[in-house]
Amino acid sequence: MTETGTNYVILVDENDNPLGTMEKIEAHEKARLHRAFSVFIYNSKNELMLQQRALTKYHTPGLWTNTCCSHQRLDESNIEAGKRRLYEEMGFSTELQETISFIYKAPFDNGLTEHEYDYILVGEYNEEPNPNPEEVNDWKWMKLEDIEADIKAHPKKYTEWFKIIFEKHKSEMVKSSI
Repeated sequence: MTETGTNYVILVDENDNPLGTMEKIEAHEKARLHRAFSVFIYNSKNELMLQQRALTKYHTPGLWTNTCCSHQRLDESNIEAGKRRLYEEMGFSTELQETISFIYKAPFDNGLTEHEYDYILVGEYNEEPNPNPEEVNDWKWMKLEDIEADIKAHPKKYTEWFKIIFEKHKSEMVKSSI
């Protein structure tokens, strides 16, 4: 796989200036800051589409999280990357809008660390997705207040990045900001 392929991430500084590329697993082993995006899809009832990560994922398998997330490829805009990955993971396309970005760092029990400059992309969709079973174990719509209560009651059911985004940026995530 070349450095423009899916096994590489774009390393960045704290201002999102590109510093080069690194193999994805190596970047997570070394906790290197890299560019990423998180997609949040709402329906017309203002419910958020959550996915449960496939049980075969190399980290955080079986945990609930936002609609989809991944890493941009070289020369790919945030919106292009979000649309590509949304289709690859959830099996549908919709318009996306870039909202906010922030840096977070979340270590995992398996020795890997997510250290990402993460862009939040928001969109609307009112149909059922067609999830890729290699990426997604399950999915559901949930109201934000129900997600908030469930995270408080069962925090281990959710990915670290989703909990961080939800707590710090839920007001910016709401569909009304589209």
